[in-house]
This record gives sequence, structure tokens and C-alpha cells, in this order.
Amino acid sequence: MIERRKSSIQGWGVFATQPINKNKRIVTYDGEKITNRESLKREAKYLEKGHIWCFKLNHLFVRDAAVGGNIARYINHSCRPNCYTRIIGGQIWIIAARNIRKGEELTYDYMTGGTAEIPCRCRPGCRTQL
Repeated sequence: MIERRKSSIQGWGVFATQPINKNKRIVTYDGEKITNRESLKREAKYLEKGHIWCFKLNHLFVRDAAVGGNIARYINHSCRPNCYTRIIGGQIWIIAARNIRKGEELTYDYMTGGTAEIPCRCRPGCRTQL
């Protein structure tokens, strides 16, 4: 249903290999389950390279897709995404926010906070900082 390819947004991206219906669970965001404290240390290293691999599960734990992650780690950010995320049964799911066409790149809003200063590349002229 999805594959990794070069992206016009940033580096690698994930693309639909067939149409995906709205509200379809597409893929889980996998990775090592670590504490928020450990995540802060790792994120500092990742941000030096301009990436964010950590996804917050709750106020205690984070999934680090740089360790044991899957294709979902290549889904790029967009301020106008075609997917959203939900934590269901302890798993982070990427879900279609609308019908997605074959060949379309999957995106979701990372909704990052803090002081990260990665420029958003979701569309020409977007000046949001992630």
C-alpha cells in the first residue's frame, strides 16, 4: 500500500502505491520505547543533522524510530497534511485524513514544540519552524 521514495519535501518520503480511503489505518510508527529523559539526549544529536525521529507516546515515554523504526519514520511533515496520528492500544498509527491518491506522498503534522529550528519545507513559501 506504501513505499519509500525520494521526496520533493525533504530527503525520503512515503508514497501511496494504491488509493487509500479516508480514516484507513496505514502504518504504525515503530521504534525503541524510551523515557522522555532519554529522548531529550537523543533528540539533541538528531537535530544536529536536521531530523526528528522521536515521537511522544505520553508524558512518560517516546518511540525512537532511529532504533528499530520502520517506513513510517520517512513520512514527512506538512502544515496541510493528508494523514493524522492516533495512539491506539499503545501503538502510534498513521491514518488517512482524507482519500489519498495513488502516487501521492503521505504527510502528517509533527506538532513539535520546544526550541527545534528545522524550517518547514511542506510547500513553497512555508516559513513555519518545526
